[in-house]
Amino acid sequence: MKRFLTAIIEKEGTGYVSLCPELDIASQGETVAEARENLQEALELFFECASPGEIETRLKEEIYITQMEVAVG
Repeated sequence: MKRFLTAIIEKEGTGYVSLCPELDIASQGETVAEARENLQEALELFFECASPGEIETRLKEEIYITQMEVAVG
């Protein structure tokens, strides 16, 4: 079975942090590609090791990513 999940990647210091908000699992890497690959590996390991109950408890079914315009100052 395959599942589509969200990856949010942001620069932090000299590297990148990647986050899957559906499961609140994060990883990091020296490049965007490495951060993404490391997050994918972390997610695959989670699904291999977690019980169905833990997956059900942690998994958020709906995540929305959008941009907003906000007045500053």
